[in-house]
Amino acid sequence: MCGITGFIQWRGDLTQHSQLLVKMTETLANRGPDAAGTWISGPCAFGHRRLSVIDPENGAQPMITRHEEQVYAIVYNGELYNAPELKQELKQRGHQFRTQCDTEVLLHAYIEWGPDCAEKLNGIFAFAVWDGLRDQVFFARDRLGVKPLFYSKVDDVLVFGSEPKALLQHPKVQPIVGPEGLAEIFIIGPARTPGHGVYKDMQELRPGHAMIYSREGLRSYAYWKLESAKHTDNEAETAAKVRELLQDTLERQLVSDVPVCSLLSGGLDSSALTALAVDYYNRNGQGRVDTYSVDYVDNDKHFKSHTFQPGADGPWIKRMVDELNTNHHYISFDTPELVEALDNALYTRDLPGMTDVDSSLYLFCREIKKNATVAISGEAADEIFGGYPWFHREEMLSSGTFPWSVAPKMRASLLSPEVNEWIRPLEYLGDRYSDAVAEVPTLDGETGKQAQMRVMSYLNITRFMPTLLDRKDRMSMGAGLEVRVPYCDHRLVQYVFNIPWEIKNLNGREKGILRKSLEGILPDDVLYRKKSPYPKTHNPAYLNAVRTQVLNILDDSTSPILPLIDAAKIREIAASPESSTNLPWFGQLMSGPQLFAYLAQVDLWLRKYNVSIQ
Repeated sequence: MCGITGFIQWRGDLTQHSQLLVKMTETLANRGPDAAGTWISGPCAFGHRRLSVIDPENGAQPMITRHEEQVYAIVYNGELYNAPELKQELKQRGHQFRTQCDTEVLLHAYIEWGPDCAEKLNGIFAFAVWDGLRDQVFFARDRLGVKPLFYSKVDDVLVFGSEPKALLQHPKVQPIVGPEGLAEIFIIGPARTPGHGVYKDMQELRPGHAMIYSREGLRSYAYWKLESAKHTDNEAETAAKVRELLQDTLERQLVSDVPVCSLLSGGLDSSALTALAVDYYNRNGQGRVDTYSVDYVDNDKHFKSHTFQPGADGPWIKRMVDELNTNHHYISFDTPELVEALDNALYTRDLPGMTDVDSSLYLFCREIKKNATVAISGEAADEIFGGYPWFHREEMLSSGTFPWSVAPKMRASLLSPEVNEWIRPLEYLGDRYSDAVAEVPTLDGETGKQAQMRVMSYLNITRFMPTLLDRKDRMSMGAGLEVRVPYCDHRLVQYVFNIPWEIKNLNGREKGILRKSLEGILPDDVLYRKKSPYPKTHNPAYLNAVRTQVLNILDDSTSPILPLIDAAKIREIAASPESSTNLPWFGQLMSGPQLFAYLAQVDLWLRKYNVSIQ
């Protein structure tokens, strides 16, 4: 993968701003440690940092070409999994290629089809193309939002980048946060409403959207969205189709000129991808697959089973390693490393995030990067196939809010009265929930349970999944590791979205149809193992460390977070053993310890980014 950035300014001499462009580009060095490039021509300034995966010798960016006397230039972050087919079609239309990289395929696809090219792409991507013929810049982001793209239109300048940090280097983009941004941080966070960049005047191009910036102005539009349609396949046909799509998707994503490994937790999702990868490697004589797992020092001593985490992963990892004969790497971290990495996780995200769930992934990816450049991950299967507890518990299905954030009144109570009055967090949350439900593509005649589950599926795919994809992108790219997510193939997501709940939840089991589709690929005990999420630390030392950190912040009269929160309420929670450990704060992994870490991240963010509240 890579990092892209730049700005477009219709008036003035941009060559005077070459050092600014370099500075913006360098903020993304972790995303692309292998090479850097910049390009300024007329009103357009593009910057790029490269992580070499396909054709390392010839894929330098920004890539510029001339076609029929017109100049075209591209900066691109991502992978096209249907590049071979597109390249063949473009050759038949008279296009000539000088490299093997998908960047050149994408650029020629734009030259041939213009903005309509986005609909032809299968992959994960965010890119910008300077179009000399139309005198405009075209932007597009992949359908599920695996790759990020932020932008800011201020006065006569459009600034863009893979991460907020690149935009914030531009003098037109200031780290200002208003009431809406604060509501995103304190009542929605660590999730974000699609399109919101939190910082004032900063937005994120929504998944499945494209954008055109010309002298006439800025226009964005959806080129793809989930659609509801009647599902006509029976149970057996559905299982076969899921298996076919998953296998095709994975095999496309195993193509690379650098080593590819697999993240293996021993659960259904990662075990399935690893088993399919091993089969592919065996058929193609590519040797053993490298696999990686993460755990924490002394976690076995402190683990306690509960609804969201019914069992430890360790024995299941060994079960799959023995079954598949992979070259496995066990990686573990201790509490001090997790706490120390919280700051890096914040800087990598540019916003408060999933705290130790972020920092552990950052450390994990940093270790993997020592031996690999590309990894396969089981991310997103739960959102797509209905794996989370909130798909199966009536009180969560009927909560009237996002089911991963079912304690909004408690969250609002953490804010100072003045901030509560200013941002109206519960009202803001209600509006964002209503907006999301109003987007759901309904199906004529669908009522009752199936209609309810369609809403739940849509909320998970468009509101919760982006939170985890953000995390995966930032933490992996922060270590210069490309992580691919086969379950996010738009063909698979669209197909599964319309599977009726009684088939999706086959035999009353979460992800029942996925399990059915994988029969014969995984051992039965793994295939029907109870779901367990990404592992987190259960060491009480972590709670003690982050609680102490927050109490120190509360004791410091210069802490910028103090005017925003109810310090007495935070102290009350910190003093209560039950509240400190079992607070239902966000999702299935974030409770009391993560709340303390999140507040510490908010304070650090306000300090280090010189955030102005206005």
